[in-house]
Amino acid sequence: MSDDFGTIAELGGAAAIELVASALVDHGAHAAKCPNCGAPVIAAYCAVCGQERNTNRRSVRGLVGEFVREITSFDSRILRTSVALVVRPGELSLAFREGRTRRYVPALRLYLFVSLIFFLVLDATNVAIMQFELVTAPERIVTNANGQSFAIAGETGARIPISAKKAKEPGPHYNVSSRTHFFERIGSVRSSLPANARAKLADDMKRAGSTKADGGWGVWIKTHVGHDIDTLMVDPAAVNRPLTEWIPRVLFILLPLFALLLAVFYWRQRKQFYFVDHLVFSLNMHSFVFVAILVAVGLAQLWPKTLTWWLALSAIGLYLLLAMKRFYHQNWFWTGVKFATVSFIYSVFFLSPAVAAIVVLTLLNV
Repeated sequence: MSDDFGTIAELGGAAAIELVASALVDHGAHAAKCPNCGAPVIAAYCAVCGQERNTNRRSVRGLVGEFVREITSFDSRILRTSVALVVRPGELSLAFREGRTRRYVPALRLYLFVSLIFFLVLDATNVAIMQFELVTAPERIVTNANGQSFAIAGETGARIPISAKKAKEPGPHYNVSSRTHFFERIGSVRSSLPANARAKLADDMKRAGSTKADGGWGVWIKTHVGHDIDTLMVDPAAVNRPLTEWIPRVLFILLPLFALLLAVFYWRQRKQFYFVDHLVFSLNMHSFVFVAILVAVGLAQLWPKTLTWWLALSAIGLYLLLAMKRFYHQNWFWTGVKFATVSFIYSVFFLSPAVAAIVVLTLLNV
């Protein structure tokens, strides 16, 4: 029955167009036949299929003019979209919901374009997202009156409980840790481990690998952890390439999860906001994240890296708050509560575990 109604509606629409065309011709208008679908065309575009009436077949000047107009129109959309994305939080998502879609680049195309530019810039500038620098600090082994042994790090003075077996191992003893460097040029970070620290570390890995207890954990440590440490000692940027390959895939998976989280918190407004609205909001939000981090990459070459990193995180948080206020039209109190809760859940239970999994899997495969 619904198919019959659809057919009747289409036939009725075509008949109406023909009647309007006939009436306009009677009043002196010139009707042409659409070269694409054959329907009568009065205006610049066909009312049935959207085909232009004037295709500029006979004029090179017209063809060139059309090309210039298309380029200018595309550039203006890019410019409007860029301005709205950066300085008007929530505008692109609101425009989609209100049907103002011709002014801006579609959300999915924008996300793919921005993410592509992001990784191309990182590759062209030879900047690594993350590098691990291995550092060591001498440790003193002390034993208290109760027979409990501790390793005291030379830099921090922290007391770390250790087993009696480890306390009896021949020295010197070192505490090995790593420093994470964001957005440094590849090759600028090097692990400067002293020769005796490297030898001690290699010896520890060798003895751990010879251990048969604990279901073969010693062999696993020698195979994986020891190999990772050896690799990072030589190349702190060893994890960067696998990391850049996996981050776009993981973020693409997290996009609908962030949208689902928003849909849960705005469940009462489900009649006004469909899931696709939340998804478009998620796409635009993640597009801004790429832009913010890309700007941070540039600033990090001039400013202190830690300060730049925290400024970027602050900018992303403020942007999300303002975008939620503009898009969902709630008061500042409920917007703030939902912003804090959504940010916490997404960061702790979705984003952080995903990034940690990428780093761990990357380290196991370098």
